[in-house]
Amino acid sequence: MNVTHLECSLTGERYEAGQVHNLSRAGKPLLVRYDLEAARSTLTRESVASREPGMWKWRELLPHDGDPVSLGEGETPIVALPRTGGQDLLVKDEGRLPTGSFKARGLAMAVTMARQFGIQRIAMPTNGNAGAALAAYGARAGIETIVICPAETPEINVTETAAYGARVYVADGQIDECGALVGKGAAAGLWFDCSTLKEPYRLEGKKVMGFELAEQLGWELPDAIFYPTGGGTGLIGMWKAFDELEAVGLLGPRRPRMYAVQAEGCAPIVRAFEQGDEFAERWEDAATVATGIRVPKAVGDFLILRAVRDSGGAAIAVAEDAILQAVADAARDDGFLLCPEGGAVLAGWRQARERGLVARDERVLLFNCANGNKYPLPDRSKRLKLAEAEASAL
Repeated sequence: MNVTHLECSLTGERYEAGQVHNLSRAGKPLLVRYDLEAARSTLTRESVASREPGMWKWRELLPHDGDPVSLGEGETPIVALPRTGGQDLLVKDEGRLPTGSFKARGLAMAVTMARQFGIQRIAMPTNGNAGAALAAYGARAGIETIVICPAETPEINVTETAAYGARVYVADGQIDECGALVGKGAAAGLWFDCSTLKEPYRLEGKKVMGFELAEQLGWELPDAIFYPTGGGTGLIGMWKAFDELEAVGLLGPRRPRMYAVQAEGCAPIVRAFEQGDEFAERWEDAATVATGIRVPKAVGDFLILRAVRDSGGAAIAVAEDAILQAVADAARDDGFLLCPEGGAVLAGWRQARERGLVARDERVLLFNCANGNKYPLPDRSKRLKLAEAEASAL
């Protein structure tokens, strides 16, 4: 393991590695730091290419010792949407991962570290897919899991999470309010809090998306990345990943513009971006069909805003009808079933094109964060009586 220390993402205060941590003393996320010179000596393009595919091959820049808690996390494909947007519009399809979403990356790492530290009970709030991933990896590790969901969480996510043996509660509030209850339990010593960015290691799992896309695109990053942003762990993680890849000699200094996409019904990051604020105020009465980005208050808000601004990108809010239209268009035109959050980023790209933020000839990567089959779909089928049916009329 190449971990040297952890540090507060706001103040830079250092914390000792090898100990259990949640937030820093300033109440902000902790970032894992590595011996990058040591990693540079073994992590080369050739060595990476020769390793077994999957998130664990980046071991020099991951925090765990020993065997990970794994359900077979593979490398997710990058697929073009030529009819929807042209050959330069690419989607990284995270729905191919265990439990059907990119939450598997972060929770595989968080649970791996929880087991390494001997933690026996873990808990989190969730809008759906994160709870399912925590429950699955918790079951794999033999760790008891408690999950609290807002009432608007899709039923399939609730029942999936319970199927893995977690104790699941559906609550009458938003995800940050559910998180407050998880935090109280953690403070009382009832469990360890695995909430987004409230422990250091989910970020380390999610950052592998950045490692992976860099290798898949021939070590040339895209011009722009559009990311569905609730808690923003993946966006923050990829920004960290690109710096680490440059430090070990795998990438140059060029970076993609990062676009944080939110729904108009829950857009605290967009509001803060447009107002020039460093932190985002809580969004009241949050509502969107894209439940994965229905996060009224993100603990890593300033890190999201920092990455977006430093990259020359933007934060974009999209309408509900634009989200649903994007899902329908990609499915009909390219046979690609986006989840609602994936529909949001396609809608965000379309808006960015209209606003002149992205040029027609730029290579753009969208993130589809979950399998579209996990979400309710409109029934567009027609009924047929076989005894009366004529094939020519179909």
